[in-house]
Amino acid sequence: MPMTPSRKALLQIHFCVLLWGFTAILGKLITLPALPLVWWRMLLVVATLALLPSVWRGLRAMPPRLALAYAGIGALVALHWLTFYGAIKLANASVAATCIALAPVFTAVVEPWLVRRPFSARELAFGLAVLPGVALVVGGVPDGMRAGVVVGALSALFVALFGSLNKRLVEHGDPLTVTALELGAGTLLLTLLAPAMPLLFPAFAGELWVLPDARNGALLLGLALLCTLLPFALSLVALRHLSAYQVQLITNLEPVYAIVLAMLLLGEQRELTPLFYAGVAIILAAVFVQPLLDRRRPRGGVHHPEVLGTSEAKGVVD
Repeated sequence: MPMTPSRKALLQIHFCVLLWGFTAILGKLITLPALPLVWWRMLLVVATLALLPSVWRGLRAMPPRLALAYAGIGALVALHWLTFYGAIKLANASVAATCIALAPVFTAVVEPWLVRRPFSARELAFGLAVLPGVALVVGGVPDGMRAGVVVGALSALFVALFGSLNKRLVEHGDPLTVTALELGAGTLLLTLLAPAMPLLFPAFAGELWVLPDARNGALLLGLALLCTLLPFALSLVALRHLSAYQVQLITNLEPVYAIVLAMLLLGEQRELTPLFYAGVAIILAAVFVQPLLDRRRPRGGVHHPEVLGTSEAKGVVD
């Protein structure tokens, strides 16, 4: 049976989501604190994109006001990644991935305000439907991990904010250029925050200017190149052949992939109770049912932890 463009695109998006699921695993395996981990990840991606002449051409052609807007979004991306990996360090990969599944709940509240579209009571109802799942998740983690749940929920809020803002600006810049600009601004923000981090969030703090050891360096390269830039490139091609509805359903699998990988590779099921997994089931059920019932009007941008610039959202906007 020949491989049609749409079938190939579906496989590519599934592979992208699997790679995004690995980001939580690598975040647990990398022994650096959250701040230097995110700083190195962003710096490596920006350094790689800076080698492309098209990125510099796009920057020169971009109006200053638009560049400033993307830089502001990049600050939110940096704070999202900082809190996401902070949640992994405070709890584990399964908890952090589950919290990111709350992003659609926050999106239902903040997106109408940010993109000036009508408020949807249905979306809010689905948001409220996950609350029992959240309660079970909190009850299913050890007391020492509950700070990670709070930080993970904050990370999901940042996803909703920068995903919604990117949706407003999705057609105004080249995806590679926008990604370089956003992550470059995020790297600068983290550099400026580093001296104050031991006072603000001691659990996240760490030295930025110390080269990682060989093991952490190899894992960081994998995180930046294999789990960030590779799915970025694949998704740019695949999204040309898929609908927003298809992409939304597939990207909703990211927490599932991350949790299964955490069980297989890290044995995290030994740290969590059945209550946690019952809560996960409720949250994921609500996340999956929403696009099924709202198929005629899928939300535009794809809101998940690894949205880079406008790349994944470009081409799936209504």
